[in-house]
Amino acid sequence: MTVSNAPRKAAPRTIDAVVVGAGFGGLYMLHNLRKHGFSAQVFEAGTDVGGTWYWNRYPGARVDIESMQYSYSFSDELDQEWKWTEKYAPQPEIQRYARHVAERFDLLRDIQFNTRVTAAHYDEQAKRWTVVTDQGDTVIAKFCIMAVGCLSAANKPPFEGIDDFNGPIYHTGEWPHEEIDFTGKRVAEIGTGSSGIQSIPIIAKQAEQLYVFQRTPNYTVPAWNSPVDPKWEAEVKADYPAMRAKARARPTGFYFEFNTKPALSVDESERRKTYEEFWSRGGLPFLGAFGDLLFNKEANDTIAEFAREKIREIVKDPETAELLSPKDVFGCKRLCVDTGYFETYNRPNVKLVDISKAGIERITPNGVVANGEEYEVDIIVCATGFAAMTGSYDKIDIRGRDGLKLTKAWEAGPRTYLGLSTVGFPNFFMVTGPGSPSVLAQMIQSIEQHADWMIDCMAHMRDVGLEEIEPTLEAQDAWVDHVNEVAAISLRSTCSSWYVGANIPGRPRVFMPYIGGFPIYVQKCNEVQTNGYEGFTFDTTPPTNAEPTVRETERWRVPLDVDVISPAMLASGQVPVV
Repeated sequence: MTVSNAPRKAAPRTIDAVVVGAGFGGLYMLHNLRKHGFSAQVFEAGTDVGGTWYWNRYPGARVDIESMQYSYSFSDELDQEWKWTEKYAPQPEIQRYARHVAERFDLLRDIQFNTRVTAAHYDEQAKRWTVVTDQGDTVIAKFCIMAVGCLSAANKPPFEGIDDFNGPIYHTGEWPHEEIDFTGKRVAEIGTGSSGIQSIPIIAKQAEQLYVFQRTPNYTVPAWNSPVDPKWEAEVKADYPAMRAKARARPTGFYFEFNTKPALSVDESERRKTYEEFWSRGGLPFLGAFGDLLFNKEANDTIAEFAREKIREIVKDPETAELLSPKDVFGCKRLCVDTGYFETYNRPNVKLVDISKAGIERITPNGVVANGEEYEVDIIVCATGFAAMTGSYDKIDIRGRDGLKLTKAWEAGPRTYLGLSTVGFPNFFMVTGPGSPSVLAQMIQSIEQHADWMIDCMAHMRDVGLEEIEPTLEAQDAWVDHVNEVAAISLRSTCSSWYVGANIPGRPRVFMPYIGGFPIYVQKCNEVQTNGYEGFTFDTTPPTNAEPTVRETERWRVPLDVDVISPAMLASGQVPVV
């Protein structure tokens, strides 16, 4: 008997919604769809839930937002029953949390694993999406919802000779599920972004020799990670909704203490004292030491020099310390959070290789060539990041009206209305898509807000008999202009980062996430909904007595007694945007 490994050919199924991806976005989207009576199918390329936290299981991988806030807020019972063990949860614990959510809310029965969506085409006559997978599935759905994540498409630079290398090559974004033992091995790690900064200290402790190839140094702040303080946990759980409300009032979507004073309004002694205080707290909130650090270059110079001084204090070799010291704007790229990163370069088995001028020249069967020198290694680790924000969309053949390909519509950079939808693609929604706060806010807050908005919209369409929704070109253009205008206020727009796609050769330089802040964005989404989905067009005019269905909006209104960040504060440079 012959067993075929060919994809099955299943008869097309018709449902309300297809969801692509079973990370935190896909899981909550599925839960929300079910809750409101929609039939749904989730397709997931991996073998389990977790999304980013399923794929990124490299040594040292952990969240950079405190665990007590990096969690769903839709269930009080879930808040109370789950217990985080560390201030910054490691990858295995975060994935266990995702799995717990999937099991607790009975989500697994509507998730198909080991299945990659290859195409999604819109049929204008039927007003339905046809979604096809690599396993032979064909599903017809009214709504196509992309929950593919912002950092899920690994960037694999096409180094010359990479296929000739005799040893294993690992990418931090697609790490093997089995444990990798670096003991006694010579290792090359390429890249010093967040995943490199987290994994390098761990690998260095095992490897016989570690060569770190750095193109651009990054700023990083110590996490000062520790077990979760039981007293703090009890205080948060005693009134979790209050913590959530405070978080939603912050531009970042998570709560931390910050100082609204301008950095140059105090003398150098007080400024340094403040920096030391915030450094001792650690993590991303370090950027909250003063209110104008991402808006005033002169102010930013003071925090940048403070960070460089810390590097010089820690790293014993002056030449290495200089190479590790960034020269660009502090916080221009995503600020990294580390545990013992700079200390690692004091180890005798670690060597930093500067490739800022010529990059990696080639890979040979025995190692890596840079600056004309071959470094012989047994293992190569690529910590080269992602094709951020749009990379996963590029992998799927997505076609809207008149067969328009999404890659064609976005060839000059992604264009969306609110990061939720895009012109030419009816009934097509994106969870934390480009043009929304996404990576500049607490991702799970952003996910829940998006999914709630989408469900309200879909329920409204069902209630009043509407078949299609699509943004108008005018509304989309206005929103893209606004995203660009707000980005121009911030110093984040002044450097080459993955926020603008600069890490991928040939990509258009467009600032992709919305930097205006989470509460301002939420307010705009609520206004659009309250005004009858202003900026969107439907296939038919609803009855005059039809009102927008609002089920979840109250949850996203910021209480009046919470310190809300206003647009005026943002424009004046008084807001720390982490």
